[in-house]
Amino acid sequence: MGRIVVISTGGTIASRWQGSGFAADADGHEVIATAPLPEGVTVELVDLFSVNSPRLTTAHQLTLLRTVHEVLADPGVDGIVVTHGTDTLEESAFFVDLHHHDPRSVVFTGSQRPMGTADGDGPENLYDALLTAANTRGLGVLITFAGRVHAARGTVKTQAVALDAFADPSKELLGKVGFGKVTMLRVPQRPGPLPLPAMPEVPPRVDIVLHHTDGDPVLLNAAVEAGARGIVLVGTGAGNATPEITDAVKAAVGRGVLVALTTRVVAGPVTEIYTHGGAVDLVAAGAVPTGTLRAGQARIAVLSALLATTDPEERIRILRQALAPTGSVLSAV
Repeated sequence: MGRIVVISTGGTIASRWQGSGFAADADGHEVIATAPLPEGVTVELVDLFSVNSPRLTTAHQLTLLRTVHEVLADPGVDGIVVTHGTDTLEESAFFVDLHHHDPRSVVFTGSQRPMGTADGDGPENLYDALLTAANTRGLGVLITFAGRVHAARGTVKTQAVALDAFADPSKELLGKVGFGKVTMLRVPQRPGPLPLPAMPEVPPRVDIVLHHTDGDPVLLNAAVEAGARGIVLVGTGAGNATPEITDAVKAAVGRGVLVALTTRVVAGPVTEIYTHGGAVDLVAAGAVPTGTLRAGQARIAVLSALLATTDPEERIRILRQALAPTGSVLSAV
């Protein structure tokens, strides 16, 4: 147990009725007051912002990342809990994880039901997140939700409104929380952490383009013309598109655009199986396959590579590092 810092950013866990719908407007003190504290845990608050997570920007995420590093600069802190909206929680958690270099846990949580509702899930999720932050080490950034513990990498929102909202469709469950105890079932693999990026005046634009039947290069080309420095192509199947889109990818790469290839399929890796515009051709054209990472987190990996350097070859190397957890497995303590 110990001293846990809660960084409050808004989301449903901080939302109240606004007359026509719910929106985040509660501050961090109000959020913390909804939940009991685990025995032996003391809590301090960083009230960072209070917004609905679909409104978050790269600037918000960079501010959150730097705040996490500033909090962990204090050796007396035993862990961090970030309360966050569920819509983009998977992106922010993965962003922090890519740059997380400390054995102390950073645990993201939120809720599916607004503050103050009789059947609200926020208080239990916050309690479980505090318990997880106080009792785990060496696991990177975690997501605690509905009595389950997930690694940030690969975990996505799989339910729009149901309480058990998060899962990694390609991996087994990481851990569970119940009866005042955290039980870890495995240790996630993570690559070495990326350096803390600078705060650019204008963050690089990174767009996501989805392939479908009748799909053509119009949207991909439009993203390039709009100034995108990175693009995530969401292919069908194991990561497939068309010869025309392959040509567009090659042209974008030729203009210095960093292109990553994922799939719209729920689980399983991008795999070079098919030609005639399939992953075989897209990778040959310069797209970097993302393994089992889906669009939102693939975009974060591209963003981190773009923030790290202006050198095109180095960006590709950093992107591959971010995508492939080939570093040593960290031991839980």
